[in-house]
Amino acid sequence: MAADEEVSGPVRRVLLISAGASHSVALLSGNIVCSWGRGEDGQLGHGDAEDRLSPTQLSALDGLDILSVTCGADHTTAYSDSNMEVYSWGWGDFGRLGHGNSSDLFTPQPIKALQGLSIKQIACGDSHCLAVTMEGKVQSWGRNQNGQLGLGTTEDSLVPQKIQAFQGVSIKMVAAGAEHTAAVTEDGELYGWGWGRYGNLGLGDRLDRLVPEKVSTVDLQGEKMVKVACGWRHTISVSVSGGLYTCGWSKYGQLGHGDFEDHLVPHKLEALRDSFISQISGGWRHTMALTSDGKLYGWGWNKFGQVGVGDNVDHCSPVQVTLPHEQKVAQISCGWRHTLAVTERQNVFSWGRGTNGQLGNGESIDW
Repeated sequence: MAADEEVSGPVRRVLLISAGASHSVALLSGNIVCSWGRGEDGQLGHGDAEDRLSPTQLSALDGLDILSVTCGADHTTAYSDSNMEVYSWGWGDFGRLGHGNSSDLFTPQPIKALQGLSIKQIACGDSHCLAVTMEGKVQSWGRNQNGQLGLGTTEDSLVPQKIQAFQGVSIKMVAAGAEHTAAVTEDGELYGWGWGRYGNLGLGDRLDRLVPEKVSTVDLQGEKMVKVACGWRHTISVSVSGGLYTCGWSKYGQLGHGDFEDHLVPHKLEALRDSFISQISGGWRHTMALTSDGKLYGWGWNKFGQVGVGDNVDHCSPVQVTLPHEQKVAQISCGWRHTLAVTERQNVFSWGRGTNGQLGNGESIDW
């Protein structure tokens, strides 16, 4: 299939979706990757700078046994388990692609420094990335002006480097915001580092951290954390018991606590205390949460309808999103101003900003 053809042929299941600033990527069964939306910086991987209004197969990754895809703001990564390769492409400023330079790439290229590593998870922020190995080690690269790489400096890194501060600590997953980073350990501890001006590190102040620092278990009500996500300037985590905690910037209500006040330490979301949260995603200024029974909630900045509740009003408390035929949601991903959801019936829904085709519905309008 040519790179500029839309995905066709046999019906494929959607395994993973990821939303960037203005583009989207999906991994389909059969190890097919497709991308759509803004292509100006090469983030779609089709070898040009054109936008795509509908999902288009990324032929450069055909046959590479891709296991995961992750969008940064204007760049994208993919991981091949069988080849043990991490691929990246798109906007290259600050070394966010990990290739030792700041050049843009319009087609996927393997990151040499990560070759041969078995990767558990990749997180991409605005202009930095992290990879967690199966052994629980973390490598980071890209922009670092606020210490978001966790390396103890404020120098950008053009290639992946191991975070030495986690020596002896096994990391379960990481999340990257605009200029801050969070992590959950296998023992359920929450860490934050990087830009902390809005309390988004959860450490009780507005200071930056150049290396990971543990969030107080007292502030987490003694609960162990199992999941973490970052918005642009806020952090979201989920506990073993399914409770949802948020901290950081809340000018648009993105913390969900019923107000527009910043919180410097994680606060449990009382509005969803009777729900078991199974998945979370943070957008630029909005948040989405999925419960174990397939119900979807959204809150925060909603100028473009990205919360998905049928209006353009900001919401400072969770509002349930209703999909056609009351379909249950299986997976969610927030971009900067748009949101993607996959239902248990294998339907993909998108809403919010659509000017670059990032909604994938063949149009370039908000929805």
